[in-house]
Amino acid sequence: MFNAIAPRYDILNRLLSAGFDRRWRARAIAELELSGQETLVDLCTGTGDLALAAIRSRRSGARHVVGIDFASAMLHLGAQKIQRCASSSSVHLMRGDVSCIPLSDESADVVTIGFGIRNVSDSKLVCAEIRRVLRSGGRLAILEFSMPSTAIFRGLYRWYFTHFLPRLGRLVSRHSEAYSYLPASVQSFLTPAALSALLVESGFTNVRTIPLTCGVVYLHLATRA
Repeated sequence: MFNAIAPRYDILNRLLSAGFDRRWRARAIAELELSGQETLVDLCTGTGDLALAAIRSRRSGARHVVGIDFASAMLHLGAQKIQRCASSSSVHLMRGDVSCIPLSDESADVVTIGFGIRNVSDSKLVCAEIRRVLRSGGRLAILEFSMPSTAIFRGLYRWYFTHFLPRLGRLVSRHSEAYSYLPASVQSFLTPAALSALLVESGFTNVRTIPLTCGVVYLHLATRA
């Protein structure tokens, strides 16, 4: 599915989020307060937007970024985008399964995952893998969709998410399933509180959540104990 929608993935992200997806990624990178010396691993990197945001940070970007995804078509497009970036030598993309991250223990200072953790089959296993590759004191940032907490906005958002978004997604991507899967996966995924509890259970500390855009997206931040 992800390989099939890759050619139109970026433009759909802009359209369906009204451009807010860039702000969400920028906020995640800003909250990490990178020093410019970190090795950052971006899981479920897709076409590399969050990886590039980490390099291009207006403050100090990461020194080296590794982006990992299982969808080869996404990685191919990501590589093309990275080649156009002045800091392209600082970003390395690789195909891999985030349930078995192809990196050695304690090899990363920071791990990010943007809108990908709800797509994995075993969130608990992925959290354990993230903890394994992070150094002690390493930081984690997860961006993920959620359902807004305000009743009125939640109703409007549910209509947008279950009616308008799938139709526009099908029209632009020409894929009948991908953008019906998106709202279903969000509604069936862990609540922000449940994901926070999973992070604590997995050995993370300083766990906190930041609602973005009226709770449409939550930024989860944590530190490896």
